[in-house]
Amino acid sequence: MDAELTQSILDAVEAGFEEQVAFTEDLIRFPSLRGQEQDAQRFLGKALGDRGYDVETFAIDLDKIHDHPGFSPVTVDYSAALNVVATHLPRASKGKSLILNGHVDVVPEGPHDMWKVSAPYEPKRDGDWLHGRGSGDMKAGIVANIFALDALRRLGLQPAAKVHIQSVVEEECTGNGALACLVEGYTADAAIIPEPEDEKLVRANTGVLWFEIEVSGHPVHVREAGTGANAIEASFRVIESLKRLCEDWNGEKANYPYFETEDHPINFNVGKIEGGDWASTVAAWCKLHCRIAIYPGDDPKDRARQIEDHLASNLAGDSFLGNRPPKITWNGFFARGYVLEENTEAEQTLAAAHRQATDKELTSFVTPSYLDARVFVIYADMPCLVYGPISEDIHGFDERVSLSSIKRVTGTIALFIAEWCGLEEIMPNKETT
Repeated sequence: MDAELTQSILDAVEAGFEEQVAFTEDLIRFPSLRGQEQDAQRFLGKALGDRGYDVETFAIDLDKIHDHPGFSPVTVDYSAALNVVATHLPRASKGKSLILNGHVDVVPEGPHDMWKVSAPYEPKRDGDWLHGRGSGDMKAGIVANIFALDALRRLGLQPAAKVHIQSVVEEECTGNGALACLVEGYTADAAIIPEPEDEKLVRANTGVLWFEIEVSGHPVHVREAGTGANAIEASFRVIESLKRLCEDWNGEKANYPYFETEDHPINFNVGKIEGGDWASTVAAWCKLHCRIAIYPGDDPKDRARQIEDHLASNLAGDSFLGNRPPKITWNGFFARGYVLEENTEAEQTLAAAHRQATDKELTSFVTPSYLDARVFVIYADMPCLVYGPISEDIHGFDERVSLSSIKRVTGTIALFIAEWCGLEEIMPNKETT
């Protein structure tokens, strides 16, 4: 593109930015926790429909995805787990097709009295920052996708190729939302996911396993505590055993390209503990909700088996757990990691757009977290560019996203669309795409 058109697109992003921030604030106000995403999805579906896109809203169909190699096991009801996909169809397809993806689900906010700037779902601007649960992870990114297209429309232009705008659920726990879109037939020549990655491109990303561990104890009255076995206390020994396994896996990092120089690529976390029935009774049960990372190329089934075998052998000599081993249930992420091939045409296009929007060179990095990009890269052989705004305290208190960064990222996405998809004029007297 010539310099004049590039600047016109960036100016169009600027012209719509206050509206974009207000739209992001409206989206933050929906507490779209797992199982509660429907209102936010309907809001997005209406906004996309009002723009003239063909909109499909559908619930994840377990029967369709259950046997897919990218499926993560779940026990929750998916009848209200809604995905939204809006589709732009050009008059004549001349460019390369694109998926603009983002997840609307957010993680629990924790105690509200520990949020100091504002309540979790009451967005607040503070200088360059927009606060609120999901502001960075990743409602600002979803809105950036939409308003990048809006900026082109403001100039009377639209993509000269098919574009799918996806708002999915289940990214924070299984990845089954993005997988369901793929199984429904939504594919393209490339995808962009504006996760909060500090205006960098994700080169590689770990896979993730979620599992529950049930520890059984022997309950007695507290006056006879020495004759029983406390399941809560025994669970501490399970945790320490898994920490040792985690360090063993970190010791393997030299075998995995892009991870050999990472300080600690494999992280284990106990995110939730439940247990016991009564303060004066030695705890009869305890349940641990756990998460651990795996390297790209690892088969989740193999790593899951390693966890099971490790606990069986490592706790065999435990005076209590050796005779009553903990029970493991795989319930959530069962996801592979991925590596993004270097220097694809899609990456080159993003690098050029980033340079034009920010006056900086695009850099890439490795992240030890889960990303839905694995669905596109592994199972659709599609370059997926995870690139989004600067944020702080995602999954924590006072989550916030940089407004100036959102603007730059939106400009980058708009320029990417213009180059990747090509542009055509919107038909006279026709406001829709």
